[in-house]
Amino acid sequence: FSMAAFPFLYASYELPKKIINEAIGGQDFPKDIFDVQFEQIQFLILLCGIFLVLVLVNGVFKYGINVYKGQMGERMLRRLRYMLYSRVLRFPLPHFRKASQGELISMITAEVEPLGGFIGDAVALPAFQGGTLITLLVFMFVQDWVLGIAAIALYPVQMILIPRMQKKVNVLAKERVRTVRALSERIGETVSGMEEVHAHDTSELVLADFSARIGKIYDIRYQIYRRKFFIKFLNNFIAMFTPFLFYLIGGYLVIEGSLTFGALVAVLGAYKDLSSPWKDLLRYYQQMEDARIKYDQLIEQFQPAGMLDEELQRDEPEDIPALTGPVIATNLSVEEEGGIKVLEGVSFTMEPKLRTAVVGVGGSGRSALVQLLARLTNPDKGSIRIGDHNLKNLPEAVTGRRLAYVGPDSYVFSGTVKDNLLYGLKHRPGIPAQYDEEGQRDHQQFILEAKEADNTTSDINADWIDYAAVGASGPEDLFEYIDKALKAVELDEDVYELGLGGTLDPAAAPELAERILEARRVLHERLEDPAYGDLVESFDREKYNTNMSVAENLLFGTPIGADFELDQLGLNPHVLAVLDKVGLTKDFLATGARLAAIMVELFQDLPPGHQFFQQYGFISSDDLPEYQNVSRRAESVGIDELDETERTMLMSLPFKLIPARHRIGLIDKEMRARLLDARRVFAETLPGGQKDSVAFFDRLEYNAAASIQDNILFGRLVYGRPQSHRKIGKLISEVVEAQNMRQAIMGVGLDAEVGIAG
Repeated sequence: FSMAAFPFLYASYELPKKIINEAIGGQDFPKDIFDVQFEQIQFLILLCGIFLVLVLVNGVFKYGINVYKGQMGERMLRRLRYMLYSRVLRFPLPHFRKASQGELISMITAEVEPLGGFIGDAVALPAFQGGTLITLLVFMFVQDWVLGIAAIALYPVQMILIPRMQKKVNVLAKERVRTVRALSERIGETVSGMEEVHAHDTSELVLADFSARIGKIYDIRYQIYRRKFFIKFLNNFIAMFTPFLFYLIGGYLVIEGSLTFGALVAVLGAYKDLSSPWKDLLRYYQQMEDARIKYDQLIEQFQPAGMLDEELQRDEPEDIPALTGPVIATNLSVEEEGGIKVLEGVSFTMEPKLRTAVVGVGGSGRSALVQLLARLTNPDKGSIRIGDHNLKNLPEAVTGRRLAYVGPDSYVFSGTVKDNLLYGLKHRPGIPAQYDEEGQRDHQQFILEAKEADNTTSDINADWIDYAAVGASGPEDLFEYIDKALKAVELDEDVYELGLGGTLDPAAAPELAERILEARRVLHERLEDPAYGDLVESFDREKYNTNMSVAENLLFGTPIGADFELDQLGLNPHVLAVLDKVGLTKDFLATGARLAAIMVELFQDLPPGHQFFQQYGFISSDDLPEYQNVSRRAESVGIDELDETERTMLMSLPFKLIPARHRIGLIDKEMRARLLDARRVFAETLPGGQKDSVAFFDRLEYNAAASIQDNILFGRLVYGRPQSHRKIGKLISEVVEAQNMRQAIMGVGLDAEVGIAG
């Protein structure tokens, strides 16, 4: 592709000479071209039009080269990251004690990024810019060989001096990377040992060490700057010295008549463009050396001794053999870094179907032995055989499915409870994902690009669960085995509680939503029993719920999104307009002032962590002094004289009051009646753009923004009766069982997000 561009490039430099010498300065007109006569102006227009076409063609070639160059760079960067990540999966476990998580993340993400840019240039830049340079030099030599020699006269100087100076810069750059990496390790070490620093008063020692290290980095970078910018100075000087030769020699040749003026202008134009590919080639050399250093240091970190063979991790036998027979360990030895023997000369035989305990004091090697048996690590010496199989030679497709290991540490991956529960069944993609026409095209493109980058083409959207491994026939009967596993480890109630606390989209599960509404009806029938009647205060649009906050009573629904967040309701323009409309603004300010005065009086002598701050969650210990000042100003100058910020602080307090919990008598019957008016006005005047920002409570409708438990309960538990609350929980469970919803609710719990995402 690059080679095809050079004839057009040459023509774009030849044409200006013809325009000057033949179209502008020519005398022999009309010109006959393909039996068509052209006068001088017409000929000039024709040549300029051809020149414009050549400019466009050259631009298209550059565009195509840059696009393909970027694509190749991204593909190779993707391949490199995939290769490094796959190597991490094959690291021996002891290596992770010295290779920090942050360091590996940084190397795979940030440190390889510059390499991706260079990889794209690695082939395209020398091919295109080198060809451009040769094309321009050929053009110059064709015009006049003396000017051609002048153009390349100083190239040998640059080709000899620059690499030598660059080599010293590369050595310094390599040392800088090592020093910065060591600094990162020391920072991590300091953070981990912060307790020791404080306990032994060694902060000055730590600071001195840090100062010495960053001082070394400063010295290295300063030397790099000096050498790098001297190289730049030298390049710029040589670049400007060559035009001096052109003006001198070219001017002399034009004066003597040995060179036309048009040829000199064309040569000067060519030289102007000649500096760009030459500088790009020099910069390419510098980038290549820099990339080589980064690549060498990167690969050095990703090839530790004892790495698992790639074939053992990727290969999957047609039949996964059963590991039967006795476990025979022969002369096992494990040695840690520094020559410390964890295990030495261990031999034993374990018969199948027997329970065996490995006992020993801390540091005796019992954990290391169990990890060997699970093939999480390999012995430095000796072997472990299970029946006819040498454990060391078995692929992970066998050991990962035939051996189980539960260590002292556990990890929950980001995803759902179900994802983590079934993690051990996801070895290879099983049931293919179903795509529509557009999705299938995208998937085929993904496969094509994955192959080009030498990545796996396994579809992450496929169903990866190995149903046969648990005895299930498919997704339909999997829950039976999930429930059995959860009960075995006593997690079934926890998942059920997660489901009750989760939300449900009634459009996605209309049958379950209907059953929940039926459960609500049955529950409220049961609540009419005197044994339960005073434990729940149901939602009623015409009644004020004393077990809900003022904010919840005003909304009488569940906020969706950030528009009506309960904690920020006192700042919402629509809410403030509603309070103003029903004449509650002054009452709210007065109530806020009284509440602030009460809180300041109660809390001013309490320590910050006192339980009262949590029980009366109106004012935090940090905000207490500010409210103390506002309360004093309100008493001295009156509420009307407070500024906007102070009034906003007071207005926000009453929204948090729950009469049944905060028994301080500030929300009386009259205030409750007016708040019910405000509830009605709020719903009636809600702006059209915010209609979907609140899911209002309706006894006959499912509230998609509320939890399943809140939908069933459709009310608030009465404060101050924890024993009775357990009775309500039991009653809800009975209703759920009666409506045959437990499995569906547990399904919602299994879909709850946990780990980083949760």
